This record gives sequence, structure tokens and C-alpha cells, in this order.
Amino acid sequence: MIRMYRKGMNPPEPAPGLQLENAAAAEFPGVGARLMARIFNRHILNAALLVLLSLYATSFLAHPELPQGDSDIWWHLANARILSTTHSFIHVEPYSFSVAGDAWINPEWLSEMPFWYGYQALGLRGIYLVTALVLCANILFVYWRSYLKAGHVGAALGTAALGFLMMVVSAGPRTILVAYIALCAELAILEAMERGKTYLLWLLPPLFCVWINLHGSWIIGMGVLGLYILCGWLPFSKGVFEQQAWTSAERGRLVLVFAASVLVLLINPYGWRLIWNPFDMMLNQKQMMSIAQEWQAMSLNTIAAYATWLTIGLFVVANCVKGRKWRIYELAILFFAFFEAFNHVRFTFLACLLVIPMLTVDVARSFAGPPSEKTIPGMNALFVAAIGCAIVYFFPSEARLQKSLGAQYPLQTIASIQPAWRTFNQDAIGEMIDFDGKPSFYDTRYDIFEHHHVLSDYLGVMHLLKPLSLFDKYQIDHALIQANTPLSLLLEDAAGWRLVKREGTGASAYELFEKTPGPVQVKTKCAAVPAG
Repeated sequence: MIRMYRKGMNPPEPAPGLQLENAAAAEFPGVGARLMARIFNRHILNAALLVLLSLYATSFLAHPELPQGDSDIWWHLANARILSTTHSFIHVEPYSFSVAGDAWINPEWLSEMPFWYGYQALGLRGIYLVTALVLCANILFVYWRSYLKAGHVGAALGTAALGFLMMVVSAGPRTILVAYIALCAELAILEAMERGKTYLLWLLPPLFCVWINLHGSWIIGMGVLGLYILCGWLPFSKGVFEQQAWTSAERGRLVLVFAASVLVLLINPYGWRLIWNPFDMMLNQKQMMSIAQEWQAMSLNTIAAYATWLTIGLFVVANCVKGRKWRIYELAILFFAFFEAFNHVRFTFLACLLVIPMLTVDVARSFAGPPSEKTIPGMNALFVAAIGCAIVYFFPSEARLQKSLGAQYPLQTIASIQPAWRTFNQDAIGEMIDFDGKPSFYDTRYDIFEHHHVLSDYLGVMHLLKPLSLFDKYQIDHALIQANTPLSLLLEDAAGWRLVKREGTGASAYELFEKTPGPVQVKTKCAAVPAG
């Protein structure tokens, strides 16, 4: 069919997707052109660039030992090993003799399993791979949500790259990264509702059913959903604020979805105790929050802090250049995200997930040109292949990862610990002792240790507040601690204690002390003294 146009009229411009296919057809005629245009489009190139940024910026490729620096992963793996081998959930403390026999639940059992299966399949490379995958999944989810919200592929790429700099605080083998994927899914569903896809709201109850078994951060997701509903309950229009109220049908659907999401939280192996877990942390673990580094206020001279300040600056400047109407929900989320980021450094990652798609809209409106997805599929394919080859080439070997692990932990000394010993240990190695199947005094599962006052006693020992009396309280007969610390220097000179082994160098040097019946000649600065 031939369409005729009157003189002076121009035929309509082809759609962006048609322009893309036409560009591809000029380079790859026929069916291959359409296939190349669909597979190697602009999004695939941007995704490859973000993956490369994720791995390079977090030193995954340059320094593969850094992702192993989060010692929590070892007790997570020990938990997953118990579940996979015994096919039963943990209900009683399985590791530490200081709280032996006390009740304990594992609130992150489901998010531990991918790391365990990775370790089972590929060893340390498997932990490395799973960490890289969940980290990249988060940044790609942010990019895709930003694109769908703003409709501008260039702005989405730029803001996602900025947002990733806010994510580096949690770039490691951490179970919360798996839970953050659930948060991204929830936000994507709420954003899809704004585009008219209200039926997707019914995906939220099954999402929360999974989420509560992943991590205690489900409570943040529930708070976001509640805030979303409340802010649209009544209309509000004043100045730059314009919030439309939900229709009666929308209000009813949202309330039902929220109620269903609350009810399915009970579908977990621990019942109400797992629901109570995040509340217990907020109400009864003040000491943990005061000492754990990730719960401290953001340091203003870090990359994450610079990225956060830049994000705030872009919001301000973009709205000065070309303002827009703000919904109450958006402003509430914005204040919540930045308040939590500055108050607790671990939540800069959370802030990225919450605010970057909103920033993309402002950047696209105020600074970016007209959206265009024109690209050259063949060139994209070459770039993607080159990036993939670089990642595979620099992917660390098992031997390299094992060597870096040995440089961080006194593995030989830990292996020599006997089941009958009551060994005091520093928190940095308690998790590895758990994983090695040896009895530990303390690790970074703060909840059980704070509840039973073991955390207070641990800090008392490390700060030399009657440490030997506290040793007697727990019948400690061995101590594995970092060399050249106040406690190690005290034990070197203490009557009734002797140094039996030293392993490692520098900050990773550890010393094993043994209690003796009476005063002995203290041996110091020896490389290794055979035990016994």
C-alpha cells in the first residue's frame, strides 16, 4: 500500500525502534540484521560497561583477595553446610562454647545457600563468582529501573554508574546483596504500577514470602510499601508538591496486597521469632550498633560519601534548571534514604537503590538531549566480547585466592585447635574457626553474644578490663589473638601463660597462647614453638 502526502507535508518520522532496525539493516542485511539489532542493542553494551565498572571499581579483578575480607561469609557458609548436610534448620547455638546450648535462629538461611552452592561447585572461585553476580545484578537492576522511569538510555547509564559508587560499601560476599535484589524487585513493581500495570502488585506477597527468609531487610521493604500507600491516601497540592489520591479501587487493592504481604511473613521455619528478629536488633542490640563499623556514621572522605554528595547536588541543580512537581512519597523516600546513608554507612547502598531512578528522571529532563537508542550492533558485539574476554582472563585462580586467604587468616593455627580447648579468639577470626568446625569463643553473630553479655565480656578483655579474671570466668585455656596488640603483650608477660605459636606477618600476624599450671619463662618473637 502506497500512502500519498500533499505537497508541503513531510512523512512521519519512523519510531526509534524502526530507526534502530534500519541502521542495523544497512550493516547486516536480512534476518541477521534484525537479530543483531535485538541482541546487541545499546542496553547490552551499557550492561557490559556497568559489569566491568562493578568488578574493576571494587578491585574484584585487580585485588581478588578484597572480596574475601568480609569475614561474616565463613559463618554463613558454616550455617549453610549444616542445613545442606543435616536437612534441618539451626535452633540451638552450634559453634561457640561461651553460649553453648542457648537458642539461636538463622535469619539469613536462604541467602546463604547461593554462596554455599558456589563454594561446593568451585571452591573459593565459587564464592567470588556468586558475589560478583549478585553485585552486578543490583547495579543492572538500578540501570533498568532508571531507563524505564526516565526513558533515556544515556542518563540511565550515567546515573547508574554514579550510583554504583554508593554501593561500594557493601561490595563483598554479603547476604544482604541477595536481599537488595528483592528490594529492587519491589521498587520495580511499584514503579510499574505508576505506568498502569496494577496487576503486578500481586507479586508482592510472594516476594515478601521469599524475602523474610533471605534477610531482616524485609522490614525496610514493608516500610517502603506502607509509606507508598499512606502518602497517596489523601490528595495534596501546594507549591512544588502535587500528590494525587488513590482511587477507591487502587486503595482497596493496595490494602489487600499489604495485608497479604504481612500474613505471608509467617511462612518461614522459625515463625514469629524470625519476624521479631529485625525489631530485636533495633531495640536490644545497641552495643553491637555502637561498635560495628558498618553501623557508624558515614565518613565524609570516602568514595561513597563523595558520590552521595554529588547525587544530592545533582538533585538540587537539576530542579533549579528545570523544576518539576514532587509527590509526597518521592520526597519522603528521598529524606529517608539520605538520612539513613549519613547515619549508617552501610545504607549508602540502600540509598542508591531508592533514589537513583528518581535522579535519572531529573537529569534526563534538565541536562540530557533527546533520547536516542541509535547504535551499531556490530561494534556493540565487539565491545561486549572484549569486556567478556577481559573478565574471564582476569578471573582469579583457586590457587591465587587460597594464597590470599592464607595471608589473612592463621589457617594452620586454627586447624591445630583441639575440640576440648576453650580458646579465646578475636572477632576477625571467630568466623573462620566456626567454618573449620572448631569451638570458638565469639564471632560476629552479634545477637546471641549481646543477649548473653558475652559481647560485653569480650570487649572487656580486649580493653584490658580485668582480662585474666574474665578468662577464669569462661575457663579459657588458650587464646588466639593478633600479635602486638595490648592483650598479646599482656599475655607475653603474664605468669601462667606462654606463647606456643605465631603465624603470619604484619597486621595478619596471630599468636596462640596456652595457659600453664604456673609461672614459666615467656618465649617471645618466635616463629613457631611446637605445642605441647
